Amino acid sequence: MKHLTLLTSVLGLLTTVLTAQIASHVVRTKIAGLDVIAYPTGVKDVVTFHGSLPAGDAFAGDDNPAIPSLVGMMLDQGTTKQDKFAIAQKLESVGATISFSVDTQTAGISAKCLKKDVPLVAGLIAEQLRSPAFSPEEFAKVKKQFVGGLKRRLENTDFRAGDQFTRAVYPVGHPNRQPTPEDLIAAAESAKLEDAKAFHAKYYGPAHFTLVAVGDLDVPQLQAALGTSFTGWTGGTDVIHPAKAIATDAPKDQNVFMADKTSVSVILGQSSGLRYSDPDYQALKVGTAILGSGFTGRLMANVRDKEGLTYGIGSRMGNDTFSDGDWRISSTFAPALLEKGIASAKRQLTLWRNQGVTDAELAKRKGDLVGSFKVGLATTDGMAGALLAAVNRGLDVTWLDEYPKKIESLTTVEVNAAIRKYVKPETMFLIKAGTVPGGAAPTPAKN
Repeated sequence: MKHLTLLTSVLGLLTTVLTAQIASHVVRTKIAGLDVIAYPTGVKDVVTFHGSLPAGDAFAGDDNPAIPSLVGMMLDQGTTKQDKFAIAQKLESVGATISFSVDTQTAGISAKCLKKDVPLVAGLIAEQLRSPAFSPEEFAKVKKQFVGGLKRRLENTDFRAGDQFTRAVYPVGHPNRQPTPEDLIAAAESAKLEDAKAFHAKYYGPAHFTLVAVGDLDVPQLQAALGTSFTGWTGGTDVIHPAKAIATDAPKDQNVFMADKTSVSVILGQSSGLRYSDPDYQALKVGTAILGSGFTGRLMANVRDKEGLTYGIGSRMGNDTFSDGDWRISSTFAPALLEKGIASAKRQLTLWRNQGVTDAELAKRKGDLVGSFKVGLATTDGMAGALLAAVNRGLDVTWLDEYPKKIESLTTVEVNAAIRKYVKPETMFLIKAGTVPGGAAPTPAKN
């Protein structure tokens, strides 16, 4: 019965998405400095929160690059009013959850609860954001967790390729450029509690903080709870809007040698020069999906299915919410098939770049994208995430209604023009991470 109720709720929300305008049901208000977006749905009893504020890794600047993530990890380690065990007990007693995360530009908040517990959860979100305890003992623990997690990721070929790619594509000072793992580990180990406290005081606040709530909402109850919980909080800052990434002088072909790996992760790509909100973005995104999205993309159909050279391959655009991002083909090859696989991927890239996509490919892909977009909005999580993403991308909530029309209106001429304008195979970087035949451990890159 529980599963049937959930299915009915999901289908009810999907029906709303398919038949009604989303923006007209949004209630958007400024409460205690927060940008609050409420979207009531027919889902019974459940409320989902997604939120973000500008306090991500890029805000470390020239200071300790580990501090923003360490601060984010401290948010659920107790507050000045109660320890983490008391908070956990309150959440568990009502079946609610709250979690925090840190990415390149933002600290993120996700929560889920029953309708009746919205005031409790809103209060706990505010308390954890506003007054983390910053216990020396907990800070020492999160430093070890951070370093341990990063060291484990260093054994992952996909992570190593992606990490190296950021330093090839993005110049020093661009928020999407990552510190070297070695520098990040050293930074975390040397991080001081007073620096974490100073970062929190400087960057955490209601300015540019967006909080989205979706589900079985009593909107006045939500607004009152947030007003009570966040009143008096000040501070915060805008996200970083850098100049577009300029060409770097990094080597075009780079190996990250990792001994005893059964596969090599490969990235072939470039900076895209585009933010998500730019006019040409959707045309290039659809063209990129035709090249390499899922099993129906050209790359999988040829490099994997026809030639049997790869475990997996695809193309995508990313890291472009707040700044210009990148375009890449990501793939995984057995070491013995590495060169053949790369050559095959480059062949497909060249054909796609020079000849473009067909009318039939575009028509099918447009249908797939619009369909998956609408299905993605059929849960409270999906809807909350989509509303937050739209606002963070500098778009209005009306974008969720406009997106299907935008995709449907794209022409083959527009898509192929965007491909030719922005994709430059001759200047792309090729990053290989794993047991590269004939490779050797690289000289550590400079930050």
